[in-house]
Amino acid sequence: MLLRADNLQKHFDDTIVLKDITLQVNEGEVVAIIGPSGSGKSTLLRCLTQLEKINSGRIEVCGKRMAETLDAKVHYADSKTLHQIILDVGLVFQNFNLFPHYSILKNIVDAQINVLGKDKKEAKERAMSLLAKMNLKEKANAYPSELSGGQQQRVAIARALALNPRILFFDEPTSALDPELTGEILKVIRSLAEEKMTMVIVTHEMAFARDVADRVIFMDGGVIVEEGTPQEVFSNTVNQRTKDFLQRFSQN
Repeated sequence: MLLRADNLQKHFDDTIVLKDITLQVNEGEVVAIIGPSGSGKSTLLRCLTQLEKINSGRIEVCGKRMAETLDAKVHYADSKTLHQIILDVGLVFQNFNLFPHYSILKNIVDAQINVLGKDKKEAKERAMSLLAKMNLKEKANAYPSELSGGQQQRVAIARALALNPRILFFDEPTSALDPELTGEILKVIRSLAEEKMTMVIVTHEMAFARDVADRVIFMDGGVIVEEGTPQEVFSNTVNQRTKDFLQRFSQN
């Protein structure tokens, strides 16, 4: 098991966003998280990747305790352990988050030098290999503004992979793209799934979640309403809330 979260709660002032969330992710597994906007999906990802702090609960990543509630107070691990955990996870955002004044190559090379301490030659070789995998080798010297949204997102995925994460998180990776460009990103994620990359994907792409995920989690109102195989959630659900949500998507 690479990820375990128990009884997570998160609130912003008086607004409770996550209510008693418990989940686990096994090595090589692809977990898709679906649900309406405002259900807490992205907040959950931010808590699991240290971008937000939980208010209670326990998180363990790759065998290392990240946070735990003791005596009604959340205690996070020491800075060295938290840094080690950061190296175990990658996060691909909705809006690419590339450095606009860096070339595509430099975006991927500098991450390896600054985070992993690689030398420039090794980092460049790894970057070019990943760009080739993303069919973007010829764009190495271009700048983000010269690329389409789909190409920028592929660069963002390459940058995340360059750091050799054990778990890759995606937060709505296609939401900033038009439908024509969405397919190329889903194709990349599909190929990573075939390579048994451990992934947690928040997505509104229902067909993609059904076809690629090993397990689907449906969230609503800050809780996990249902989870199971794609067959169980999409075809055999007995949960009325899940049925209503999926029916609305099928009508769109």
